[in-house]
Amino acid sequence: MSKTGDWYPAGRDGQISMITNWIRILTAEKRTAWGIPTPEYTELGVLFDAARNILQKAKDDTQRTPVITAECKAAFRALEDKARFFKKHYFLVPPLADADLVSLGFRIPDPIHTPTGTPTAEVAVETYLVGRHQIGVRLVYVSGSPDDPANKGYRIWYTTAAPGGTPPASPKDLHESFYTKRKKDLITFDYEDSGKTVYIAVQIENDGKKGPWGPMSSASIP
Repeated sequence: MSKTGDWYPAGRDGQISMITNWIRILTAEKRTAWGIPTPEYTELGVLFDAARNILQKAKDDTQRTPVITAECKAAFRALEDKARFFKKHYFLVPPLADADLVSLGFRIPDPIHTPTGTPTAEVAVETYLVGRHQIGVRLVYVSGSPDDPANKGYRIWYTTAAPGGTPPASPKDLHESFYTKRKKDLITFDYEDSGKTVYIAVQIENDGKKGPWGPMSSASIP
């Protein structure tokens, strides 16, 4: 079934509204131009009528029964499958013009990249144990806001040092890194790193633009 963020409406009323609009748009002229066979269009209409009619019964307290509820689910599942088939086979191959896609209820991605600026926030690291050879990291804003669109992702820098070894003088001395968009993540170490100390610091990163260093943290690797 449809999910949040999907193009297909989540609610049944919205699904009926979308297919009603499709049937209105798919005139004989449009179907010929878009390569939609008449039997396919007819089947869409049959499935639509079945879903719309059973929905009316499912909404009526005097008619609704467990059987009607099950039939309603099946009817809308069949309608969704046909709708997804239509989009995949007739609306996207070959692709329709943007105006036609909009008329069918689809959103057109904006191809223009909107600059979001250079990140200025500072992020600290809290560590916690997860398992053998693993350290969890939780990112905490020291300054700035996580809602700022400039704060798209995080470059987590770290390096290990043997017991008694010299710790890095500053975050700039950390050697390994990975990029994440999560505020909680995980670092997995090699077996031989057990007992060493890991030093960690973070820079916010946005399209190659980096914010200031956050404070450096350390933890013992289990």
